[in-house]
Amino acid sequence: MRPAKISESAVRRLSLYLRVLDAFELVGKTTVSSGDLAEVGGMTPAQVRKDLSHFGSFGKRGLGYPVSELRERVTEILGLGRRWRVGLVGAGKLGAALFFYDGFRGQGFDVVGVFDNDTGKIGQRWGRLVVEDIESMDRVVRATRIEMGIIVTPALSAQPVADLLIAAGVEAILNFAPTRLRVPPEITLRNVNLEIEVESLAFALTHENGV
Repeated sequence: MRPAKISESAVRRLSLYLRVLDAFELVGKTTVSSGDLAEVGGMTPAQVRKDLSHFGSFGKRGLGYPVSELRERVTEILGLGRRWRVGLVGAGKLGAALFFYDGFRGQGFDVVGVFDNDTGKIGQRWGRLVVEDIESMDRVVRATRIEMGIIVTPALSAQPVADLLIAAGVEAILNFAPTRLRVPPEITLRNVNLEIEVESLAFALTHENGV
């Protein structure tokens, strides 16, 4: 269980550390220091040590951290030591890109259900799955034991979809729809608004010279 005192930003940094450790392990590096992790991750060694200290003792002072051991521990801390069953709602282009992205499978996230309300998409085969009618979501979510939902729908559809996912027993939602969702406090919700992120880049480029 995650310690109550750790912040969401610290959890995100753990994800960054894991990617750095993956890269180091790939090139055969066996030991890594807090300075190495800090340099690649853009933070301070003290921050790295503080983040890791939330979860116990790692490595030895002056010797650093064994890469494979630390990678295994961080993987467990992030809950990636098991497979997670995911339902994807929205069979458009972005939904397809997410479904066929191998990185999710590599990290333990298996999309076991795809849903849409477009009769032109319902019944299409996506890999080993068939796009299901959104009306069958409750049955499919329960039958396949889906734990997480990814919403990739138009804004007006997102809240009803979230309500259906929650009613079916999903406990965590990743929302790509450009709208805020209302969910019970026990539901974990993360929002990703690609339009806002790109617009922030446009703003930065427009005003980088004080224009």
